[in-house]
Order: sequence, then structure tokens, then C-alpha cells
Amino acid sequence: MSSLIAQLSEAVGPRNVLTVAADVAPFCTDWRKRFTGRADAVVFPATTREAAAVVLACTRHAAAIVTQGGNTGLSGGATPAPDGHSVVLNTRRMNRIRDIDPDNDTITVEAGCTLQAVRDAAQHAGRLFPLSLAAQGSCTIGGNLATNAGGTQVLRYGNTRDLALGLEVVLPSGDVWDGLRALRKDNSGYDVKQVFIGSEGTLGVITAATLKLFALPRSRLTALAGLESVEAAIELLKRMRSAAGPTLTAFELMSRDSLNPVAPMLGLKQFPFEPLTPWTVLLEISDHEDESHARSLLEAGLDPASGAPVIDAVLSRSLAESERLWRLREAIPESQAQSGGNVKHDISLPLSRVSDFVQETGERLAREFDWAHPVVFGHLGDGNLHYNVGCRAGVSPQVAFEHEQALNEIVYEAVYECGGSISAEHGLGQLKRGAARRYKSAVELALMHAIKSALDPDGRMNPGKLL
Repeated sequence: MSSLIAQLSEAVGPRNVLTVAADVAPFCTDWRKRFTGRADAVVFPATTREAAAVVLACTRHAAAIVTQGGNTGLSGGATPAPDGHSVVLNTRRMNRIRDIDPDNDTITVEAGCTLQAVRDAAQHAGRLFPLSLAAQGSCTIGGNLATNAGGTQVLRYGNTRDLALGLEVVLPSGDVWDGLRALRKDNSGYDVKQVFIGSEGTLGVITAATLKLFALPRSRLTALAGLESVEAAIELLKRMRSAAGPTLTAFELMSRDSLNPVAPMLGLKQFPFEPLTPWTVLLEISDHEDESHARSLLEAGLDPASGAPVIDAVLSRSLAESERLWRLREAIPESQAQSGGNVKHDISLPLSRVSDFVQETGERLAREFDWAHPVVFGHLGDGNLHYNVGCRAGVSPQVAFEHEQALNEIVYEAVYECGGSISAEHGLGQLKRGAARRYKSAVELALMHAIKSALDPDGRMNPGKLL
């Protein structure tokens, strides 16, 4: 047994260190099977002290540290490099709910807690933790923080960054920073936690967090609305914001092409309204008054007689109906995978530029590749689109992957021209690291490198990601 493995075993117990290649392999490939690396070991600490001991052991042996939670990331950010000397630090045993304070509306949890477990614990205490993702049963809070995850309720509650009050972090030195402050106001210096949120494990190991909670809504109503264009969707969003104010929780945009494969996958005989319109919006109101008040807000905002640009609409009449409507949106990524996949783009745009971007980028792609088939959906309420490019019927999906670099250049250049970002909620990881260097200024890159050098001068934390 090598000295490194011996020290790791001493830190967490021999049963919590994997070294056999077959056991290590599942932790060295990302969820999309796009990136595969290698690691000397996978280690499962159960406490912050054990995590710090793992970091110290890796530092002594010049081993890189790749922090991993549920391994559900979409940019290869939690996958070790294919060469080099690394250890995967998996947080799944660090899964305790440390404290819930309903009076202060906070919850303190360890990084390995699944998002679903945090939501359930909050609800059990009569509170809401609003972060909601399709992968919430398997993604972890540490990973959500490391990528600044977004999800479907950013419109009302913000990204993970907006939901975090304090962090506990193991630094590359092995020191532990206890910043688990449950305060809304703390103007006592730099807001250090923000440096680690969104850093993708390149600056330290997030081991715990204190998060905001909210009152549970008394009513929740969902609607599906058919529209002619993206412009109509933006107009409807403005109307609903005026009608519903902060009770408008979600506003999801789906193209007809993104929804078409969903019906056969879910075994649906038809969609809630037929025929499908060119664009469909899924919107939700979470109200603190009764259901009749929420329904009146929805109906007022969706009423064509008062000027709403809606072709057809369906309102949920029960929680079960609401969940069925949400299933249409949540099934889109899975249906695309079953159809052979496509080249994915997770982008953010000013709302005022979304319509032009969709129109002009579609035209650019059509001029360059007559087989290109954009599949567009996403969180229109906060300007986040999943602008995926596949192939038209009769063309192998593999063709899109063979032209991935060219497709990326067209999409990213259009995003840049619109003043947007090439990564909205999935992070840069390995997938977009090179592209980010092209679109960030020299000054911004220098600032990022300065932070990295100050906290991780030896470059041991998740090398090859983000920078």
C-alpha cells in the first residue's frame, strides 16, 4: 500500500477508500459520458475533520483533489483529468442536517445532502427551500453551490448564490474556514463565501452551508399556454409580472420541437392542447393567499380578451395536474437523450435580446448547415436558454457531434454579440473552459487567476477546470 493510500485510509477508514480500478471507474466519468479521467483513489470522508485530513494527505503527496457530490454535472467539472496524480473526494457521507431555525428561516446542512433531502427537511419544519432541479434526488448541495445552480424558480428566489448565507470550507492548506453565519446583514469585510460559490471546487472543498428558508405558499397553480412566437412569450412574461408580481415563481419556454419527442416517451396520446403551437410556456404562481386568489391572477394574465398573446391555455385544477404539466418540461432533456442527443448550450441573455438571438442564430445555423435543427427550451423568466442543436429527421445525430466546434462558435459568437454568457447554470468545467478564455476580458481573467493563485498556489484543487 502506498504512503498516500495509507494516510487516506487512516483519515477516513479503509472501507471508505476505493483503489481497485473497477470500483474507482464510475467516479471518473461524468453523467453525460463526455469526459473520462483517472484517479488513484476515491475517498469518502464523513466529517469536516476527515475532509481536512484528506486534503492534507493529498497536499503532502502532491496529489490533485477533485471534489465530487452526486456526479450529475453537465460540464465535466467533477471528473478527474485523464492523466496525472489525483484523488476524488466524494462528499456523499457528509449528509447531515445540522440545524433548522424556523424563526430565523435558515437551515444548516452538510455538502453531501441531496437537494431533495434539504427540501424535505425544510418542508417538515413548515418552510420552503426553493431551489428546484430535475436532478434534485441525486445532486448535492455542495455541487449546487460549486456551480451556482439555477433551476426553475430563479425568477422569484434567485440562484443558489442568492440562497446561501454562510459556508464552511476546507482550504487547500487543510485549514477550515467556518463561515456558517446565519445573518442577512454582515457588512464586516469582504463577502468571502461568494468567492467559493460558483468556483467548481477549484479553490477549496465546501463541506457545509447555511441556507435561506421561506414561508410555504398556501396555494400553487400551474398553467400551460400556447404562443405564436418568442416575442409573444416575452410579452406574456411582462403581463404576468404586472398581474402576479412576486407570486410569479416560474416561467419556462419550450419550442414545439423540444416538446414533440416528449409525448411518445411519456406514453401520452395527446398534449393538454392540440395542435401544439410554435412555442409553449409553463408558468407557475405560488401564492400566500387562497387558491381562488391565485387562480384569478393566472386567469387575468392569460385572458386573450384583455390582450394576452395566448392561442390556447390550460390551468391546473389540482397538485396532480400541476405535476403532470411540469413533467412535460422536465422530460425534455431525457427525450432528447433517447432521440440520440445533440450539442448542448446553456446560455444567458438579456431578456430584450432573446427573440433576436433565437431568430438570427437559427438563420446563421441554417446557412452553414442545412441539417442543423435547434431545439430550444429553458428558463425564460431569468433569460436562461438551453439552446441545443441536433439534426433534422433522416440525418444521424452523430453529424452534429462531428461539427460540435463549429456549432459552438456560431452559438457563442451570437451570445457574445447579444451581451450574454456562454454558461448560465451548468458551469464551465472542462467543457467550456477554452471558450471562456475567448470571451472574458484580460482584466477579468487576471483577477480570476490572482484569486486562484492566492488560495491554491500549487494548483491542487480540481486542476483543468474553469481556468
